[in-house]
Amino acid sequence: MIRYKEKENGLTFELRVQPNAPRTKILGDHDGALKLALAAPPVDGKANLECIRFLAKFFAVARGDVEILSGETNRNKVIFVRTLSPKQFEEKLSDV
Repeated sequence: MIRYKEKENGLTFELRVQPNAPRTKILGDHDGALKLALAAPPVDGKANLECIRFLAKFFAVARGDVEILSGETNRNKVIFVRTLSPKQFEEKLSDV
């Protein structure tokens, strides 16, 4: 189960990324964090941009509503998604 924390105007969750994958896709649970394969190298912020782009599309929110709170230079990140409710989060991940 992916752990998350509800905030006043969205929620946060832990993310584990695997850069340089053949394509960007969700891989599942990694010790309570969402694991994401990224089709981008971890240089010049390209992996972070791909991460934000993919998560915004996956959760059907604007790119500006997805923020990396910590871990910009690390495989382990904390993500904040503005306007996303716990119900929406759980529903989206139940399809994976």
